[in-house]
Amino acid sequence: MEPDIQPAGNSAATAKSFPMACILIVDDEALIRWSLSESLEAAGYQVSEAGSGREALAFIERGKNDHCVILLDLKLPDSSDLGLLRRILTLAPGTRVILMTAHGTPEILDEALRLGAFGVLSKPFDLHEMVALVGSAVPH
Repeated sequence: MEPDIQPAGNSAATAKSFPMACILIVDDEALIRWSLSESLEAAGYQVSEAGSGREALAFIERGKNDHCVILLDLKLPDSSDLGLLRRILTLAPGTRVILMTAHGTPEILDEALRLGAFGVLSKPFDLHEMVALVGSAVPH
């Protein structure tokens, strides 16, 4: 009888509970992208990164919009308002966007939700809280 070999660090029970959704992180700060990527990959997600609004739009326009969740920083060097959120939701209407910001006023955050953002987290945020919010945003 052949032994049941599992990939290292991945039991059958764990593999069944891991989400298979893809996540796009859009933030100009490399450290934030790295820490989010590490946490989300540890939770079983496939992660892609973009350092600007332009990169994110190019990624989506190239047909890479199979990402069901986008983590979007509100303030980027090439976008500092809700215009990028509007554009993403126009290009990929089924995508769930979680807005991240250290500069949001209550009015901006309310407007983001009205436009269709799935959620908003203020920076600095707890990584466990972000992973939980992504989990609730992933369609089941």
